[in-house]
Amino acid sequence: MTQNLDARLNPHSPAVLSLFRVVFGILFALHGSAILFAWPIAMGPTAPAGAWPLWWAGIIELVTGLLVTVGLFTRIAAFVASGEMAFAYFTVHLPHGFFPINNHGEDAVMFCFAFVLLIFAGAGPYALDAHRSRWPQRRGGLTHRSRLRR
Repeated sequence: MTQNLDARLNPHSPAVLSLFRVVFGILFALHGSAILFAWPIAMGPTAPAGAWPLWWAGIIELVTGLLVTVGLFTRIAAFVASGEMAFAYFTVHLPHGFFPINNHGEDAVMFCFAFVLLIFAGAGPYALDAHRSRWPQRRGGLTHRSRLRR
């Protein structure tokens, strides 16, 4: 029975990984935009530019969330995002108790480990990363085509 289920679901894993990446990227970017611009909802007053750590967290969340959403430099962006969420958990939530259910750190833990998954699994087939190998390689600041035009 489980072999039959595995055989039916395995072909869809790459597409579901891409869907997972897009959903978590959008959620993370929206979290950053709520901190920086109070959009789509205000989570409190917007962070003043340069304020530590809230403004920087908003920048990291917005930028890495957008990169993860489109699947560009996904592993690096996920590494940075995961580290930011671990930092948030240990500095903001842990002082209020160990367990995430008590200290309201569930979001930080889920984002952290979702991004750890993306670090190791990659972006999936429906991402810009999957097409980067076909982009022209730059050597000396010029592409092959631009050297031909000279």
